[in-house]
Amino acid sequence: MGRLVRVIKKIGALLEMIKFKLTVFAMPFAFTGAFLAAQGVPKARVFLWIILAMVGARTCAMGFNRIVDRKFDAANPRTANRAIPAGEVSLKAAWLMVFVSAALFFFACYQLNQLT
Repeated sequence: MGRLVRVIKKIGALLEMIKFKLTVFAMPFAFTGAFLAAQGVPKARVFLWIILAMVGARTCAMGFNRIVDRKFDAANPRTANRAIPAGEVSLKAAWLMVFVSAALFFFACYQLNQLT
C-alpha cells in the first residue's frame, strides 16, 4: 500500500507541476477550431484525438518549461517550492513525462490527419 500512495503522490505532483487544470481551460479553443474545420459538429473520434493532442502538447510544453527553468525556480523564493526544485519530482521523471507526452501529441495528431 505504501508504494501505491507514493505513486499517487508522484502523479499528483506531476499534474500540479504542469498545472493540468489549465489544460482543461484551453480545450474550448481547440474545439472551436474543430467545429470550424468540420463546418459543423465533428465526429466523436475527432473529439477524443483533439483531447489527447491537447493534453500531450500542453503537458510536454509545461514539463519542458519546468525543466529548463528549474535553476531559476530554485533561486527565486516565490518559485523554489515548485516540484523539481523542491525534489518532489526528479529530473528523470520530468524528462520521461515530456517524452511520453510528446509521443502522445504526435500520435494523436497523426490520427486526426496525416498532414498534421
